Amino acid sequence: MTPRFRNKVAIVTGAGCVGPGWGNGRAVAVRLAEEGAYVLAVDRDPERLAETLERAGPARASIKTWTADVTRSDSVAAMAAACIEAFGTIDVLVNNVGGSAPGGPVEMTEDVWATQVDLNLKSVFLACKHVLPTMLARRSGAIVNLASTSGLRWTGSAQVAYAATKAGVIQLSRVVAVQHAAQGVRVNTVVPGQLHTPMVETRLAGQRAGGDVDALLAQRQKRIPLGFMGDGRDTAAAVLFLASDEARFITGTEIVVDGGMTARCD
Repeated sequence: MTPRFRNKVAIVTGAGCVGPGWGNGRAVAVRLAEEGAYVLAVDRDPERLAETLERAGPARASIKTWTADVTRSDSVAAMAAACIEAFGTIDVLVNNVGGSAPGGPVEMTEDVWATQVDLNLKSVFLACKHVLPTMLARRSGAIVNLASTSGLRWTGSAQVAYAATKAGVIQLSRVVAVQHAAQGVRVNTVVPGQLHTPMVETRLAGQRAGGDVDALLAQRQKRIPLGFMGDGRDTAAAVLFLASDEARFITGTEIVVDGGMTARCD
């Protein structure tokens, strides 16, 4: 079978990971390369990309790593320019950067709120701003943004900025999708639920379970009707579908990857 992304060029932001394992961005970058794409794997911390390359195996030859702060316009512009210089164009953009902070409006400081807006929402805006001109000039392209089920409903803890910004990612995607549909650019969103990614061990357990990883995993799994937690590879499967020609008639919509969690009424 012909790889779905043979000779396509993709940018994946957040392609590293805070720890070992299959984070969303790492899995997306590896799967795109395995499916024939040339990938610019981007992360703020270049050390996080080492395992991404290792997990790609022979496909690592198609991956070029790049360091960028996607909350800064100049850094994102340089990222887009580097991809074009390395591979000639940009066919696919996957916006994966994000992270949560606990608290509602009373507990959360204004600085944390502003940082969350920059990390989760401004980063998507800036990447679209600097990549879309290349896609529009070619009248072809696919953008997949990653949101969260926290942007759809209450998921168990107060994280008002994360929830608000991830809801914003969903609506940003819809607006940009309709704006540029006639120019051949599709924009969709993947909405992961409570996956077992490296972030659970390195960050969330300390925030929500006093460092007890097993307790947090059990708590999260209890909410999932399918009875198990997926990982970044499940997110990647949805991303690759939406970015591929198989989804040529799909734009301005979302795929929820959560084992049925958001379908529950409790």
